[in-house]
Amino acid sequence: MTALKLDRTFTILFLVMLIIASGNTAMQSVLPALGRSLGVPDSAVAAAFSASSVLWTVVAPFWANRSDRHGRRRMVLIGQVGLCVSLLLCGLFLAAGINGWIAPVTAFVCFVVARMTYGAFGSAAPPAIQAIIAARTSREERTRALTLLGSAFGLGTILGPAVAPYLVVGDLWRGGPTIGLAGPALIGGMVALAMLFVIARLLPRDVDATPSHGAVSSYPSIGGQASGASVTAATAPKIETVGFFDPRVRAWMICGLVLGHAQAAAGQAIGFLVIDRLGAAPIQAIEATGLVLMMGAGAALLAQWGIIPLLNLRPRALMLSGLSLSAIGCIAIGSATSLYGIATGYALATLGFGFSRPGFTAGSSLAVGQGAQGSVAGKVTSVNGAAFILGPSIGVALYGIWRPLPYLVAAALLTALVIYGWFSLRSSDRAPEASPAQ
Repeated sequence: MTALKLDRTFTILFLVMLIIASGNTAMQSVLPALGRSLGVPDSAVAAAFSASSVLWTVVAPFWANRSDRHGRRRMVLIGQVGLCVSLLLCGLFLAAGINGWIAPVTAFVCFVVARMTYGAFGSAAPPAIQAIIAARTSREERTRALTLLGSAFGLGTILGPAVAPYLVVGDLWRGGPTIGLAGPALIGGMVALAMLFVIARLLPRDVDATPSHGAVSSYPSIGGQASGASVTAATAPKIETVGFFDPRVRAWMICGLVLGHAQAAAGQAIGFLVIDRLGAAPIQAIEATGLVLMMGAGAALLAQWGIIPLLNLRPRALMLSGLSLSAIGCIAIGSATSLYGIATGYALATLGFGFSRPGFTAGSSLAVGQGAQGSVAGKVTSVNGAAFILGPSIGVALYGIWRPLPYLVAAALLTALVIYGWFSLRSSDRAPEASPAQ
């Protein structure tokens, strides 16, 4: 295996992960404006996201196991086809609804079905990509390579919302059909199609001959920053099986599940809040929403790539400080009356989540011995993914009752977790056999 061939293969797989995550989160960032433009209930918008997330969570283990028997390259192609078909269909249905070719409600129903296509097939690629990289690297290089690969998934969840406002285009030609909010889906679908040809043409066929096994990845979501658990699950041996209610990790699992739901609820409702606070037309609020999401993503990156390595805090301290910051940020969002206030509050909340999510991963890892690392990492990934199934719908439902409610409820839950964690997490980060979480 030459270094050049490995470099080219890694670059292709890195781009696949980046495009998968960015294409999905770009659509998620414009969903509130899409729903308002088509006149569908806000709850239906949240359901569109949740339906795709549920399918991803249910089907991902099937694809991970199937790649071991039917080839990694085929699974990468299936995942990319799922993304490409989903985005193009979403764009076509939305364009049809925007231009009045079909009824708005019909367009949105078709859009939801197209989104579910991504949930059903998009999860085929990440485990296969992990297995390919694991088999083509030495034991010493493997963790670093998979961590870099995982950063593409995390970067994509930031890049998608950042570029989505610039993909909202006007008419294709004077007097022609309006593209508008269908732009992110159509342009994203064309990028995914181009990447599909690159994979088919340049990804070597010998990647199928790999003895390694990849791990299931969480659904790529706005705010779902990479925590490293998937890397550990793919590299650590599963000698000991640990359950969700094992006394060693139970408190960490509870904290991870609750904070994940709070983050998902807050993130899904933020687009609606920007539209309503500005009193602007949905399409005019896209750039403002993108600005808020970019500030949040930047705050999370600042925490995970800058502040955490500098302070070198233990997992319990990361969890408690992160929960406290997120609670304050949620209160700020709920009470904000301007775009500046919303953006500042959201940045503070996501800064806190940028602390607590790695704290959850590391604390769960340090609570058990070396033989249980793979099992615990799988549980962490499952909890992170589960939060984005019901969390968005809960957030939008609370928002429909009273605009500040999802943020005040999230703040109350996070504050309760601080109290719970103060007592329950006291000894969870002092396992004598532990090794640092990836």
